[in-house]
Amino acid sequence: MAFKIVVSEPKSRKAWQIEKEVPSLIGKKIGDNFEGSVIGLSGFTLQITGGSDKDGFPMRPDLLGTARKKALLTKGIGFRGRKKIKKKIFKVKGMRKRKHIRGNTISTEIIQVNCKIVEGEGDVPKILGIKPKEEKTEEAPKEETKPEVKEEKKPEPEKTPEKLEEKKEEKPEEPKQKEKKEGE
Repeated sequence: MAFKIVVSEPKSRKAWQIEKEVPSLIGKKIGDNFEGSVIGLSGFTLQITGGSDKDGFPMRPDLLGTARKKALLTKGIGFRGRKKIKKKIFKVKGMRKRKHIRGNTISTEIIQVNCKIVEGEGDVPKILGIKPKEEKTEEAPKEETKPEVKEEKKPEPEKTPEKLEEKKEEKPEEPKQKEKKEGE
């Protein structure tokens, strides 16, 4: 069973995602710490902050166990207390919703595990072997040399005075409308 593990670093406010098979995480709960060497981050201590199951339902720290349940929520993970009325979104005080959520223990049903770095220093993407994204810098655009393409000109039809007169006759002149005076 491979997990998608999202490792976030609170200091730099960045996160990295790796996919790894880690059977030692099964049975751990939200809030538990584990050694980073399990996922390839030796020298780091990580804390589990959440996750989601194979159907996308979020794990909640206040629901014990591994089961998925339908609970009545008033706030927190898995709940959005908003109401849309005539294309406007309002926060509604006192709103409750019945939603599916997953328990706080990691099981084989869990696909994604979120964790944060608690202890340890170092370059996380370098250790994980993730290439950093190149930041866009404003450089002068390179001028591309395009091969010259010769356009073949089509011969223009000869213009004779007779043809020019015919074109003028086709467009009759429209009579100009007189502007109305303010008194009329």
